[in-house]
Amino acid sequence: MPHENPHRGSGVAMLWIAWLLILGGGWWAADRWLAREANPNQQPVVTANGEVVLQRNREGHYVADGEINGRKVTFMVDTGATSVALSSRLARAIDLKRGAAIQVDTANGIAVGYQTRLNTVRLGDIVVHEVSAVFSDGMMDDTVLLGMSFLKHVEFTQRENQLTLRGMR
Repeated sequence: MPHENPHRGSGVAMLWIAWLLILGGGWWAADRWLAREANPNQQPVVTANGEVVLQRNREGHYVADGEINGRKVTFMVDTGATSVALSSRLARAIDLKRGAAIQVDTANGIAVGYQTRLNTVRLGDIVVHEVSAVFSDGMMDDTVLLGMSFLKHVEFTQRENQLTLRGMR
């Protein structure tokens, strides 16, 4: 009669745990890599003279972390947007006041938006106060479009894969 190893069950369990750790570590590494590819400016480079230098992402956009009213957000520079634009969900999280209803044209189609004011918008060392913005249910994710209501307060130059912004004093 064959003798069964009494430690076989714990060995199988350890093998499963090892595979789960390997797969989890691989998933974590891939997730971090994809996040850096989507937003290569998670900590924007600020030069000695206060310029903010952004790198273009793989999709050709300038995406960077910044702040609205002291809350960390992710911006996508959008010179075609009249105002800073964000989702209604994010506006509620930041506790923005809902102003006049307006019609907005989003990537998801026409939607109702609401005008609001942002106390501060920060990108690196550049801070702009009292910025007009709009929020809408038509915006699905939490990426904030950094439109001209902010960009009109900065000088910006794009060369190759870099966008350099300088606050106007």
